[in-house]
Amino acid sequence: MNQNDDSKSATVAATPQQAEDTRAPWGWVERTVWTERMLTRLTSGESADRVWFRLGDKTDAPANLASAFHKVWRNGGSAGADAQTVAHFARHAEEELSRLAEQMSAGTYRPQPVRRAWIPKPGSREKRPLGIPTVSSYCT
Repeated sequence: MNQNDDSKSATVAATPQQAEDTRAPWGWVERTVWTERMLTRLTSGESADRVWFRLGDKTDAPANLASAFHKVWRNGGSAGADAQTVAHFARHAEEELSRLAEQMSAGTYRPQPVRRAWIPKPGSREKRPLGIPTVSSYCT
């Protein structure tokens, strides 16, 4: 090969995924909190040393807490150690979620203890432990 030959093959950088490509693996996220731009950056393999978001402001966002509660409500979640049912929480959901958001944003939120239940293992006489958090803990 000639030393003056500049015909070396060029390396082409892979293009980042488009926003539409990010929807499948991130279908579970709350769309009012995580934008397409954020999901694209997350999926593109951006450097781990670069901090570009905080999870705290996503977790205590009212829309995210409301979405989490609705998922628990649709699933028929059981009462935790505080004996508060999903139905009771739903009657006061706006106030409960507002209080929860305030506590989380102030850093004073402390989850309640988890209620332990033992459920049968399929095809066995043994039982396995199941931890049932409080309704408000489900929302966080």
